[in-house]
Amino acid sequence: MKIGLYDTFLPALIRDEVLVDLSDVVGATIMNELPEDRMLAIIAQFDALRPAIEACTGPTHALSLVQLRAPVPSPNKMLFAQGNYFEGTDTPALPLNMFVKLPSSILDPGGTVQLTSDDAFIFQHEAELAVIIGKGGKAIPVESAMEHVFGYSSVIDVSARGLGRGLDLIDKSADTFCPFGPWITTADEISDPQKLRVRLSVDGAPRQDYNTDDMEHSVPELISWASQILTLEPGDVIACGTNHQGLGPLQGGETATIEIEKIGPMSVQIQDPLNRRWPVGVDPGIGRAVIKMRTTGALPDPATAFPTRRIA
Repeated sequence: MKIGLYDTFLPALIRDEVLVDLSDVVGATIMNELPEDRMLAIIAQFDALRPAIEACTGPTHALSLVQLRAPVPSPNKMLFAQGNYFEGTDTPALPLNMFVKLPSSILDPGGTVQLTSDDAFIFQHEAELAVIIGKGGKAIPVESAMEHVFGYSSVIDVSARGLGRGLDLIDKSADTFCPFGPWITTADEISDPQKLRVRLSVDGAPRQDYNTDDMEHSVPELISWASQILTLEPGDVIACGTNHQGLGPLQGGETATIEIEKIGPMSVQIQDPLNRRWPVGVDPGIGRAVIKMRTTGALPDPATAFPTRRIA
């Protein structure tokens, strides 16, 4: 099933182009939580709630007439895998690592990414599969990690290049730099998260287009690795990394759309208060630099990785 939030963070079951309000089904205790925390409570109690959610018949609303919200507006943790794709190369897997992206960077579906006024080389999109933790745990074995998955969603890791060290607050965690949604597809609907097509387009023009079968550290590995360091909790988000082929600039006036197989599409607008311009289209520099790094071990310098520069 697909479950999400809309308008004033009301819970809903999504069926095709219609959503079914779940406020009465989840009950007063959950609805009396802070609106941003309702989904955390639903996830934690989902086994008990599921039969009633599946049988729910109304009230209904057309998706086109509501404001979808990020499906987990206030997760306790958002962990993003670094790289984590072979990029089509026949190379050994690199060591697994992650960085933290602040939950305050979350943006609702249909929202507007606000590029910062910082003097970045370029602002880019990174389309990623997001894993939503259902059952918390510490030191989770790889063999049982999938038992801890509630479901899957999509995120765009908006990234400002050339400011910090690449994974700092200034690079990754500005307000609106994490479009998240459009909803959660529960784990039972996706039998194999390692066989999903991930696409991102800008103003309808294709950019990223890859499959999660290129992932070097699988979803169970990501969950297990993170849980060795910290305790995972219901509603935590683990983003699986991205394939860097097809990256390009984001700039004011554009619309970026991510679509992951079996989850669905999500679009956001881009706004730039400084009206900066970059050449439109794919910037192949970072894709080539990542492949060279994987095949030779040479770390690319920023000028090589991000050759596209502002033209206005």
